Amino acid sequence: MLKKCSSLLLALALITILFAGCRGNAKNENQTGDPGTSTTSATTATKTADTTVRPTNVGSRSYSKEKVVWGPGNITDHARPQEPERLQKQFGALGARFLLDNKKQLCLTFDEGYENGYSGKILDTLKEKQVHAIFFVTYDFASQNPALIKRMIAEGHVVGNHTYRHLTMDEVTRAAATEEITVLHRYMEKNYQYKMTYFRFPKGEFSEDTLALAQELGYKSIFWSFAYADWDTQNVAEPAAALQKVTESTHPGAIFLLHAVSPTNAEILGQAIDSIRSQGYTFTTAL
Repeated sequence: MLKKCSSLLLALALITILFAGCRGNAKNENQTGDPGTSTTSATTATKTADTTVRPTNVGSRSYSKEKVVWGPGNITDHARPQEPERLQKQFGALGARFLLDNKKQLCLTFDEGYENGYSGKILDTLKEKQVHAIFFVTYDFASQNPALIKRMIAEGHVVGNHTYRHLTMDEVTRAAATEEITVLHRYMEKNYQYKMTYFRFPKGEFSEDTLALAQELGYKSIFWSFAYADWDTQNVAEPAAALQKVTESTHPGAIFLLHAVSPTNAEILGQAIDSIRSQGYTFTTAL
């Protein structure tokens, strides 16, 4: 009888120990949590973070198509004009240049929509005075005046892109605006082995969107801080008056827009260069 009681007591003790161990294991699992559930939560959190910090449109933006018209008149006080400075700050990030740095340097630019018989004389004067300029040519000018284009390049001048058909860039489709730049660009590369990098908008009319287009195509858009009505061949300025306008309008970092169709510009250019130099200015085409 005693043996039976001892066996029964031993069995009960073993059952009690096993039951306590099971309860302890259950308690430990509840304290540490389910590893599977924890891993799933972390994965979900990581995916959510990825979606938040990696948007698909990084670096993209839309540009305004609002027209901007630029055409400064005569400046006579030799002060650096405020409006080109404002536009430079507003559009400079899109490759636009309205002024050079605030130093006594000046850039001469000539627009060449067509040849009126004076470009050769202008080149003669520039060579004599050892001044380089930028000539913004249209497709018609480039295709019809190969000798002048070759001379511009050979004598160290910069040839810039003044469009294929001289269309107002912000008034045509983006495809047409692209063609205005690329047709002449390809023509110059093919026929003159020359790569253009400066662009000038016809009539100075542009938008933020067309500036961005020119920049996308590898161009800086060069405007000006001085111009006068020298394109009107029916109302040609007297040489003395034109010379006074040009020489009294110098200012630090000036970009001058002149037209090669003007007989007056061809006549006064040498005197103008001498006067500008006497004011302490140097000439540059580095924009």
